[in-house]
Amino acid sequence: MPADTPERAELEAQGWTVVARSFGAQLDADAVDQLRLQGLVARTADVASMRELSRADVDAVLALDALTIGDYPGSIATQHTPLDRQTAEPSASRRGFGVFLGSGELVAMTFVDVDGSDAETDFTVVHPDWRGRGLGVAAKAASVLALLTDGVTRFRTGGSADNVAILAANDVVGYVRDEEWVTLEPGGR
Repeated sequence: MPADTPERAELEAQGWTVVARSFGAQLDADAVDQLRLQGLVARTADVASMRELSRADVDAVLALDALTIGDYPGSIATQHTPLDRQTAEPSASRRGFGVFLGSGELVAMTFVDVDGSDAETDFTVVHPDWRGRGLGVAAKAASVLALLTDGVTRFRTGGSADNVAILAANDVVGYVRDEEWVTLEPGGR
């Protein structure tokens, strides 16, 4: 439920406990700093290349997803559903962007659901050995740049408020947090 809803105080007074927090954030086209985002993508060029994912990348997408499936913090509200061959295949309404090493290994990716001029990030993930190098930020930045060119004017993202890495990545890309949600359980865990 929204963190600021009156029902939350009532439930907590009855002994319910917050067990997870999540957030939503938005970036509007008129607030996008394209030069900054281009720089975020370019700074990874010495170790990796960035490109939009295609049908030919499904096996690599599935392998990275399987490797990282246990890495998503949060609870039921922010769980990542494992990909299958259908959900791993990018389409016009489900775009994917990936970061590849010179060896061809996919080490970071983001998937974005597009509906007209609106886009919402489904997930962003980085191979455990390659975290902390700006690759997730670069993937998100590349997705915004590509979709901006295709007419998207409103970008949404969200996830677990416990995911420090994605909060920082969103801030760097320019997203502004505008929603906070909580998951409560009776009596806590």
